[in-house]
This record gives sequence, C-alpha cells and structure tokens, in this order.
Amino acid sequence: MLSRVADSLYWMARYIERAENITRLLEVNLQLLLDFEHLDDNQVKEHWDPIIRATGDEKQFYELYEMADSQTVTDFLTFNTKNPNSVLACIFAARENARQVRDQISSEIFESLNNLYLFLRSANAKTVWQQGAWDFYDRIQEHSHLFQGLVSSTISRDEGYEFMQFGTYMERADKTTRILDVKYHMLLPDITDVGGAVDVAQWIALLKSASAFEAYHRIYVADVNPAKIAEFLIFSNSFPRSIRFCVKEINDVLHRISGCPLASFSNEAERLSGLLLGDLSYGSVEGVLNQGLHEYLDGIQARLNEIGASTYNAYMFQPPVDLAEEIQTQQQQQ
Repeated sequence: MLSRVADSLYWMARYIERAENITRLLEVNLQLLLDFEHLDDNQVKEHWDPIIRATGDEKQFYELYEMADSQTVTDFLTFNTKNPNSVLACIFAARENARQVRDQISSEIFESLNNLYLFLRSANAKTVWQQGAWDFYDRIQEHSHLFQGLVSSTISRDEGYEFMQFGTYMERADKTTRILDVKYHMLLPDITDVGGAVDVAQWIALLKSASAFEAYHRIYVADVNPAKIAEFLIFSNSFPRSIRFCVKEINDVLHRISGCPLASFSNEAERLSGLLLGDLSYGSVEGVLNQGLHEYLDGIQARLNEIGASTYNAYMFQPPVDLAEEIQTQQQQQ
C-alpha cells in the first residue's frame, strides 16, 4: 500500500471519530448546564474552560474569543473552521481524505461522508442548530456510527482496513483521556461539595460524554464512585472506549499490519504500544490516584503521541528523494 493512501485512510477515520467525540462532549455539557440555574459569568466560565482545555485548544480559543461561555465554546468547537479541531473542520478534512482514496473505500462510505459534508455546508445546518443543538449533534453522531458500520461491513480486512482501525482507536484513546481529564479541571474548590449533588452530576456527565453511562451502571449499579469510574474508563478490558481496550486494539492492529507475532516487535511503534498495554494491563486505579489523575493522563497522552509519531515514520513518511544520488545508484547497478 502506498504511504499516502495509508495516511489518508488513517486520518479519514481519525477525523470522524474526533468529530463524534467533540459533539458528544458539547451535547452532554449543554445538558449539564441546564441543571444549574442562576450562574454568574465566572461560574459559566469555570464550566466551559475545562472543555477547551480538554481539546487542547485553549490558546487558540482565547485568541478568537474574550470569554468562554455556551455561545463562544460551541461556536469554536462546532462551526469555526479556523479551529482545525472543530466539528466542521474535522468532517471537511475526513471527506477530503476520502476523496483522495475513493478507489480504496466503498462507494457507500464516500456517499455517507459526502452527504454529511453537503449538509454541513448548507444553510439547513444552521437552521437545525438554531432549532436545537441536540438534534444537530445527534445527526453528527449518527453519521459517525453509520461510517463505522459501513467500514465494518463493506471493507476487506486488508491493510487499508487496519489503518482505518488504527486511526479510530488512536483518537478514541486520546479523547477518553481528555474527557476524564475534564473532571480534574472541574474539581470543586470546597471539599465539602465532593459527593454532593453537583459533584455526582459532573461524574454522570463524564460517563455520558464517553458513552459509558449504561455500561458502567451494569457493573456498579447506582454507585457513582469516582475511583470506580476512573478504573472503568482506564482499565476496563471489555468496554470499547476504555483506554486499555483501545491500546490493545492499537497493538493488535500494528502487529497485523507488519505480520509480526504479538510476543515480539518489529518496529518502534509496536514496542511502544506493547509497553503501554503492559502498564495498563497490570496497573491499578490506586496507583493512578497516588500519582495524580491529571499527571497520569498527561503521561498516557504523551505516550499515545509517541506511538502515532513512530507509526507515521514507519509507514506513512517518505523522505525526499535525492534525484542525483538516485540516478548515480541506478547507473552503478546497470
């Protein structure tokens, strides 16, 4: 497979997953805001600032807007194409990558992405938004689920499929760390509020942001316990959005691409993913909390970035060719 094809398939899947995660995060936090009345400007800012921090776009946001509130944050993360991580920018980028590799994907996949692209470019998108943000975000999420279903049902299990899976799980693991880190930034200043109604509502919102609310309660029933929630989202080996589950899929995908057995590694990306998977397989939530949740999640994000960079160098990056040296080499061979 050509490096540019692998790169386009990887980013197509990753951008779709990113758009879905951002819409869910915004939708849940808009709903959470309805539970709290009579908030002043500072309290509203404290509610939305963690969302900007979680996406890693805080610096760029404050270059474009003066204050973080419902209007500015949702506009920045949904419609502002100056933000490369906005929903519109992600969908446009996913569609462009799909256009470049149309011969590598099914017509159904391209049509679904193109339909979403045309909807977002139309005046109807703003109309749907104005009538209700929840309907707008639900439509984005439904298209993301449609994309994943079409990939699963219409793509041969070859290298192209593996690079799409790699992009999906890389983005999913990264966003789970960021969603969980939102709660760190929303911690209440008064220790007496911990365990209160506001604290519980925030933890429930966090679970919903990761589509983990029902899955968590099937195991822990009605116990909204911060340590158990952190353990579930980090170390669960069965929930498909937990960090450990995603890293296992990343490690498996990398070995299927190279053909190297799981017990060994053939490149730096496989070595790094194996190390991270081992740490997650034998780690504990007690160790995470002792280290500090924020510090631990920052470390996971950095290690995921290293895996992504190593994979790019192994499969997607091609150094520029020195034509003079190439001609000389060919002449010597002849």
